[in-house]
Amino acid sequence: MEVAKYCFALDLKDDADLIAEYKAYHAEVWPAIIKSIKDAGILDLEIYCVGNRLFMIMTTNEVFSFEEKAAADVASKVVQDWEELMWKYQQALPIAKPGEKWIMMEKIFQL
Repeated sequence: MEVAKYCFALDLKDDADLIAEYKAYHAEVWPAIIKSIKDAGILDLEIYCVGNRLFMIMTTNEVFSFEEKAAADVASKVVQDWEELMWKYQQALPIAKPGEKWIMMEKIFQL
């Protein structure tokens, strides 16, 4: 099985209470969100936080497609509800295009 790894960045609003709430939601992610992630071919997904900056590392299998995941997310009311809730805490990076949330990072080194 061929796997791929992608890394993304996004900011949280710089508010300690909001950041704590965001972390609490991610300690108990809704089961339907976990299912949508796994059903898309995402094998592993990790989110790290430093200050108000988030880094997400996503490992996918050979059937994963960004386009298919985006279409499935748009069609899912529960995913849309989750995304709307998360946007209460998130804010776009300064370099983001309008409507862009998580921005894919460029890999520049590997040992």
